[in-house]
Amino acid sequence: MLERIPSEHAEKATDCVERARRVAPLVAQAAARVEAERQIPQDVLAALHEARLFRLLIPRTYGGEEVAPAEFVAAVEEIAKADASTAWCIAQGSGCSMAAAYLEPSVARAVFGNDDAVMASGPSTADARAVVTDGGFRVTGTWMFASGSRNSFWLAGHCTLCEADGTPRRTADGKSVERTMIFPKSSATITDVWQVMGLKGTGSDNYAVTDLFVPAEYSFTRESAADRREMGPLYRFTSLNIYGFSFAGVALGIARSILEDFKQLAQTKKPHASNKVLRENAAIQSGVALAEARLRSSRAFLFETMRDLWQVASAGESFTLEQRAQMRMSSTYAIQQAREIVEFAYHAAGATAIFESQPFERRLRDMHAVSQQVQGHAANFEGVGQVLLGLQPSGKL
Repeated sequence: MLERIPSEHAEKATDCVERARRVAPLVAQAAARVEAERQIPQDVLAALHEARLFRLLIPRTYGGEEVAPAEFVAAVEEIAKADASTAWCIAQGSGCSMAAAYLEPSVARAVFGNDDAVMASGPSTADARAVVTDGGFRVTGTWMFASGSRNSFWLAGHCTLCEADGTPRRTADGKSVERTMIFPKSSATITDVWQVMGLKGTGSDNYAVTDLFVPAEYSFTRESAADRREMGPLYRFTSLNIYGFSFAGVALGIARSILEDFKQLAQTKKPHASNKVLRENAAIQSGVALAEARLRSSRAFLFETMRDLWQVASAGESFTLEQRAQMRMSSTYAIQQAREIVEFAYHAAGATAIFESQPFERRLRDMHAVSQQVQGHAANFEGVGQVLLGLQPSGKL
């Protein structure tokens, strides 16, 4: 059984990666329950909170740890080796917690001050609107993919900002103004839509509100220098950057675990009509070597990028377009390579891999769910290539 970290001694375990390693056995034992229940069970959630894994990106001002992206992603990766859905919820919830850097202090404490605080959010549909009214906004909208919302207390909804008469507010160049609203989960209607192939345990439901009043101080504009109140280097990274990095960490964790499980299988499995175990097969030997090279090289590129740009942020500098492109390139590349590794291990394991009792089929499903997310799309390389060729990117980096 996992040795739990007593809350009164949690401050002694300052290394978040080590804390993730300590809680990972409990997560691995619960992986089947996570998938079956389509959410993180309460005993596992309590252990994650005790290890402070949802507080890694919350400002120190509000009792968070404000760690560097490389430390955060390494912790996510350790949990992903045990269960991808749990790691995804940590990644998503932590990305949402970056909002604390933009909120008024009293609001940030109300939302993120408790040790078990979790906020969830997801992309909006076209109808999400926040109409200006006295003291705040009247909010109506529907949002999707709220990973971890079943374990959250707060929700965030990105909206088009509208004047009192309902017309969209626009910038000087004619673009719609957008703002993110924060409200208690109890104020929203949750719709269970999460009957999916992979990442089943994330419980990424839809949620909606209708004409909900949200006080002005419970809103912020993402990536707005005017709204940002925390000046630490972590908050020079955008939530988009953090999501890309952390989802790549989930992918790398899945790839590492399935590759190690395949290496173990290869020690003993003899394919049908063969008197040799898999590890003696030349094609398997080459495949394992290539998979290992893909995993190590894509991981090294991702972590090198995070560490290099942490130095840039720590020097108080803003990221250049080329540096933003590198963030997108390294995270997308890691996800793409992880998918290739998982597919190799699954197919090389043969019929063994199709059984639920084996450690292959769930990881294949989870990996394909990860790579379907926008941060894993091959289309991301288009914008990166545009920058490398001296053009302005057509999408957001």
